[in-house]
Amino acid sequence: MIHVPGHFGEFLQGRIGPSGPVALISVPCPALGVRGQTAPRAGLNLHGGLLTPALARQMLARLNLRPRGYFALHPLAEPGCGTGVSTASLVALALLAGWRGHPQDLAAACIDVEGASDPLMFVRPDRMLWASRQGRCLASLPPVPRFEMIGGLWGAPRRTIATDSDFPDIADLVHAWRGTSDLAGFATLASESAARTLALRGPSGDLTAELARRAGALGYCIAHTGAARGLIFAPGCVPAGAAQMLRDAGLRGVIQFRGGSA
Repeated sequence: MIHVPGHFGEFLQGRIGPSGPVALISVPCPALGVRGQTAPRAGLNLHGGLLTPALARQMLARLNLRPRGYFALHPLAEPGCGTGVSTASLVALALLAGWRGHPQDLAAACIDVEGASDPLMFVRPDRMLWASRQGRCLASLPPVPRFEMIGGLWGAPRRTIATDSDFPDIADLVHAWRGTSDLAGFATLASESAARTLALRGPSGDLTAELARRAGALGYCIAHTGAARGLIFAPGCVPAGAAQMLRDAGLRGVIQFRGGSA
């Protein structure tokens, strides 16, 4: 049994300059992702519905892996909600099939197969400005201080389309991010990135900013192409009743977790 951790939306996502690449800063969430296991069996057999046999064979061939057996992949969140299920499933398949190479090579394979990738094959994806359609790190980033997040899924799943580059310019936010050291500053930048994407792409009626205000959060983040919505707090500062408030607002799959660096 293996577990490939997922993420819970992004702190930032957008284009680096008006015609630059789409890039993001991921919010790691070890409680999510994909679990996988394998057992001997003739041929290539998949279970879990995350990957088609054709996609799995393409990924394995790209990595020069030719295993035979039973592969079961179990997502820990709904696919298409901005938690990295698609990338995590490809990474899990590769690891179960015996791949032990460099994370950058695995990222390149994910790009070749799906056209977009989250940086889930790396140990600290939140320390990378990640070009998600190119599968490469554009810059190293400062650590985000310890934080606590509570959130859930709002609205229908929205799968990432690799050719979609209709995102706001966030070059100024990235510049500010690289010069920030306090959690409140990072949370403010994440909120601005979310607001720009919602203004440009929708969906309309998003309540995340209002929920953050009501809960006294430092800020909020979203999955910029998914349903994940999260409120950012200092550790130990999530108010009692926050989970119920989110459920009452229509969020499902409410989750609370901690992240960041000391």
